[in-house]
Amino acid sequence: MDDVQKLKLKMLIEELEKIEGRGTELISYYIPAGYDLAKLLDHLSYEYSTAQNIKDKTTRQHVSEALAKIINYLKKFKKIPDKGLIIFCGNVGKDKTDIRMWVIEPPEPLRIRLYRCDSKFVLDPLKKLLEDKDVYGLIVLDRGSMAIGLLKGKDIIVLESRDSWVPSKHHKGGQSAVRFQRIIEQETHNWLKYIGEKAREYFDKYKDNLRGIIVGGPGPLKEEFVEGDYLPYYLKQKIIAVVDTGYSDEYGLRELVERAKDVLEKTSLIREKKLLEKFFYYLAKDPDMVVYGYEDTKKALEMGAVEVLLVSEDFDKEKLKELIELAEQMGTKVEIISKKTPEGEQFSNFKIGGILRFKINT
Repeated sequence: MDDVQKLKLKMLIEELEKIEGRGTELISYYIPAGYDLAKLLDHLSYEYSTAQNIKDKTTRQHVSEALAKIINYLKKFKKIPDKGLIIFCGNVGKDKTDIRMWVIEPPEPLRIRLYRCDSKFVLDPLKKLLEDKDVYGLIVLDRGSMAIGLLKGKDIIVLESRDSWVPSKHHKGGQSAVRFQRIIEQETHNWLKYIGEKAREYFDKYKDNLRGIIVGGPGPLKEEFVEGDYLPYYLKQKIIAVVDTGYSDEYGLRELVERAKDVLEKTSLIREKKLLEKFFYYLAKDPDMVVYGYEDTKKALEMGAVEVLLVSEDFDKEKLKELIELAEQMGTKVEIISKKTPEGEQFSNFKIGGILRFKINT
């Protein structure tokens, strides 16, 4: 699911969240992939007959009309679509009857079947479909500190960050150098063992969607960690890169992602960073190859000059709908820019802009 599909679903969810029914008259129906259409229509016919027993006349009318609308729509199908269907239907009129229906083909095969008639639409299962599934494990470490995190979509999530208990290499008085060195080695081993155990504890929760693990740090201890028996075999097999970083704390996790961008180039965060680097490079070196601001960007879109439309995540949604329609007509890619990176935060000052296919005079 690309950024535009995600954004459209998010805007639809925001629209549906605002709707509140008069009593239990809003129908949510999640139909799983491969579900038998005949059984589905039988169930809806049963619900229609049951709805005739609703005591409140207005609610009875609204539920009956909503069910009839869904049944008539589904009768056009020969079978349920391969990924299933999500249907929301109900009265949205305040002082009059206005039965509206929204039908969504989910971005991935739907595994649940849920029918609910309530005063609000059931949206949590739809929201879960929008969550980024693929994750990458992140570990930065040295003798002094460590951090464990996840790269999930465009988010770098810190799971744990702490200082170590390993003594510094400075020799303490009253102890022989050999004995003190032995203590350091033993505590370093315990420290690496702790990091491995915590990484297993955190990453096991995501193992079905864990696409890789990246390890970094400022010194050679990261190689000792990777080559030793500190991670279970199935996690060691997931290591896709070991890179040098200057830090081994929360900042080190961000540095780790930046240093490993070659192996992460297909992730949404790295794609976003590269596009913003290109935008700011042109802005400084060849400003006629970019456009920004709502009016100028819209004009460039209408001319078919925009190769990639860049939109900050807090841009006005109503204006964005119009620009997305233009982008789709012109074959323009759309990238929604998060504010969770320094580049994204910087771009939020522009709100909207584009990288051009050719130079224009706006």
